[in-house]
Amino acid sequence: MLKLNVSVMTTTAIKKQVEDYLPMLSTKQQVLVLEMIKSFLQVDNESKRMSIKQYNKEIDEAVARIENGNSISHKEAMKEIAKW
Repeated sequence: MLKLNVSVMTTTAIKKQVEDYLPMLSTKQQVLVLEMIKSFLQVDNESKRMSIKQYNKEIDEAVARIENGNSISHKEAMKEIAKW
């Protein structure tokens, strides 16, 4: 697994690695990377900090969904992702 120490990497080094790795991905994977980058920008520009109360509420709701059986296994999730 690739481990990056971002604190010591320069912007130039990061750009170089992206340029080196991007062509190794399939077109489908490249599109996913692009969409992920766009979503990071959107989140950074549009999101506001969530209150602790809201955060805890969302966690409680997620736990309740899981306890009610409204979830899928990791294996099932990987099968779904493979279809993307």
